Amino acid sequence: MLQPLRLAALAALLALASVGSIAADAPADDDRPLRPRYALMDAKGRPVTNETFPEQFQLISFGYTFCPDVCPTTLAEVADVMKQLGPLAERVQPVFITVDPARDTPVNLQQYADFFDPRIIGLSGSPALVAKVAQNYKVRYEIVREPNAAPDAYTVDHSAGLYVLAPGGSFVKKFAYGAPVSQIVDDLRQLIEQAPAPRP
Repeated sequence: MLQPLRLAALAALLALASVGSIAADAPADDDRPLRPRYALMDAKGRPVTNETFPEQFQLISFGYTFCPDVCPTTLAEVADVMKQLGPLAERVQPVFITVDPARDTPVNLQQYADFFDPRIIGLSGSPALVAKVAQNYKVRYEIVREPNAAPDAYTVDHSAGLYVLAPGGSFVKKFAYGAPVSQIVDDLRQLIEQAPAPRP
């Protein structure tokens, strides 16, 4: 299990971007259209956006490394999807976006993702950036603390599911949490086979 982060100073600075806000403030069930835009950072400090993968579909999930059940289940399913796609997996880029940026640095987020499949890219950013991305994807999340708990001892309630972006970054569809892996694989295979071939 990953050790708690010791970058208290950095976490405090990042927290200034969202003082007084511990939850994404846009409800996940509103009528706004989903906007698939994101701009975050990977473990090597490189900016990554929804347009970074012009020839791959993206399979995006939201979560955090301290998640007790939903996130490990989701990432295990993503790993299974990639395995079952076989050679077609080269046309899919799985992405894991944190909803707990105070504890999830890009580095420890990638270490967590690597445990399931090293092809999964972990992305983090400031609390303000993460909140904006969550709003774009209509993902709801909220920090939950027990009375008298330590400041870094909390869970994060959050929406679950898998988002599919087309090559270039446009939104295609969302799979609800618990969707059968076989369904995800079949739908991705169909999307890949219908898409133009990558440029040589």
